[in-house]
Amino acid sequence: MNPNKIYSLLGLATKAGKIVSGEFATEKSVKSGTAWLVLVSEEASDNTKKLFSDKCKYYDVPVYYFGTKEMLGHAIGKAMRSSVAITDEGFANAIVKQLEAAT
Repeated sequence: MNPNKIYSLLGLATKAGKIVSGEFATEKSVKSGTAWLVLVSEEASDNTKKLFSDKCKYYDVPVYYFGTKEMLGHAIGKAMRSSVAITDEGFANAIVKQLEAAT
């Protein structure tokens, strides 16, 4: 897994307008069916991790625990973020491919 490549993909997805960030917006994206992938910070609280684990399992959206809040936020050009949803299938597949490489 190459974290820099994942952060780069997050930056590209942001520029393309295919990222939703923040707990409420991410949850809304999962519920509305627009999320293809959810990334939750490894530093997120247990409640946040459980919320997204349960929601994503129910709505059949892959969820991964990756990076720090600061790095996730920095990658998308915002302040610290504990969760982001990728709303494009291509970007989601590319990020999943990176996350699962050499793990």
